Amino acid sequence: MITKSELDKLVEKYETKEFIKDDPIQFIHRFSDKKEAELAGFIASLFAYGNRKMFISKLNELFECADNDILNYVKDGDFSALKGFEYRFAKDFDIIPIFKILNILYNESEGLEELFKYSFEQEDFLQTAVDYFYSRVPKTVGQGFYHMIPNPANGGAMKRMNMYLRWMVRKPPVDLGIWQFMKPKDLLIPLDVHVGRVSRQMGLLKRKSNDFKAVTELTEQLKKFCPEDPVKYDFAMFAFGVELNNKKVGV
Repeated sequence: MITKSELDKLVEKYETKEFIKDDPIQFIHRFSDKKEAELAGFIASLFAYGNRKMFISKLNELFECADNDILNYVKDGDFSALKGFEYRFAKDFDIIPIFKILNILYNESEGLEELFKYSFEQEDFLQTAVDYFYSRVPKTVGQGFYHMIPNPANGGAMKRMNMYLRWMVRKPPVDLGIWQFMKPKDLLIPLDVHVGRVSRQMGLLKRKSNDFKAVTELTEQLKKFCPEDPVKYDFAMFAFGVELNNKKVGV
């Protein structure tokens, strides 16, 4: 198994501002206003799957549709610019309803922070947050909607939502740390195929499926190295994977 000191060295090497420019987290760093940053981060996290260059390009296109004024765009409620907008599984009839629900949220409350704070205080955190969207979704949406906002009850890893929470809760320089109702110790590792494979190679994860049980297992293992901030090792997983890949191609 990889040691704590080896992991910490990788974190120190990769948890830098240089990480931001090639990661979807770049979108939250474009906004100085707290509400704009949290909203931009949520939207960016929904699209953060598949080829990285492709979804970052698509997100740039989306933010251009909003004139890079994402909070006012959502609160205004005119999403006609998104007609015909799609990315992989998600079509415009999946995407526009999400924006309409966000319009309700930001016009009737303080927004995503209030929603997630309330959800965190409930017994079933992620399910409560997701149910806010599910209770308002029209029947016209397709599977793209449910791919972007998956149901925790299905036992999936909830990778993008856990990644979004990391962005909001952990401290800078990479993450923002603008939400105070949670502590870094409360976060779960954002687990995808890449992180699952790397964590098994490191000897940190035994479960073969990349599901929510694996998320729990890996997070608990990382808490042994850093109880107060286990998810900081997300950077180390990324770095280890990059270094392994570079060795394979002879870089």
